[in-house]
Amino acid sequence: MTSNADAARTPASSDVSRETSQPNVSRETWEGAPTPPEAPAEVWPEAPAVDTPIAAEAERAVRMLHTAAKSGLPRPERQRVFTIANQKGGVGKTTTAVNIAAALALQGLNVLVIDLDPQGNASTALGVEHREGTPSSYEVLIGELSLEDALQRSPHSERLFCVPATIDLAGAEIELVSMVAREGRLRTALAGLKNHDFHYVFIDCPPSLGLLTINALVAAPEVLIPIQCEYYALEGVGQLLRNIEMVKSHLNPELNVSTVILTMYDGRTRLADQVADDVRAHFGNKVLRTVIPRSVKVSEAPGYGMTILDYDPGSRGAMSYLDASREIAERR
Repeated sequence: MTSNADAARTPASSDVSRETSQPNVSRETWEGAPTPPEAPAEVWPEAPAVDTPIAAEAERAVRMLHTAAKSGLPRPERQRVFTIANQKGGVGKTTTAVNIAAALALQGLNVLVIDLDPQGNASTALGVEHREGTPSSYEVLIGELSLEDALQRSPHSERLFCVPATIDLAGAEIELVSMVAREGRLRTALAGLKNHDFHYVFIDCPPSLGLLTINALVAAPEVLIPIQCEYYALEGVGQLLRNIEMVKSHLNPELNVSTVILTMYDGRTRLADQVADDVRAHFGNKVLRTVIPRSVKVSEAPGYGMTILDYDPGSRGAMSYLDASREIAERR
């Protein structure tokens, strides 16, 4: 008969599992373990979905992105070139340019972004190199390089390309003054782009109406104006429209404001709705139905060298830019 002391010592001395009767091994791995019969599928059902509003929204967003990437958008009959302009700073010009470009590329279109802002924020958001000395829009404008030679592909999409801006562009305004056909140099460079079939080209302008913006207006038949849903939203837009008319009269008869997009919309405020109503009353059906919400995520994305579709594809900002890109494509 085993004494109580022996019984107490047995587990410690042999280190035997009560479940396996084998030392120091799992029941699933010890040699000679019987193979359990394969369970029917219904015995192992999938884990139930988490039924919360956040989970449901995330699932919807992922499904929409997957559908967008698979379905694609119709190709325009000819290349569409947009200048994204507003002389007022901080209205979302660069954010609009890179995120609509990324949304179109996601949906199967070949897109080029030309960065004409010396700050180079569009280049940063698209994740392309734009240190001093990098082939850029500056060399293109002064005639040292072709547009083809300055192209870089964004690491986030094989269909998305950028002509970056470097700090050298800050001096281009002065250098262009003495050049022949100074207002049409970007148009000439675009006409020489032969080896890439871009469906859409977006030109991101600085917040001024100097020669860089004039070059962009001469190069593009379409102008896209971002307007923020805040105080003084239309401040400066009147002057921009007058300059557009001057360029249309003397340099580019095809120029037209085709699209207006409302940015930084905060549905919790009455002001945002009032501004939206004023803009729609002024521009009519040129204003997209989609509005871009004020979003911390949209603001954070460029700091990581990403667009919002790469940084947080399930966010409201990403969904809004996808919707806006579809509207633009439908207006071909």
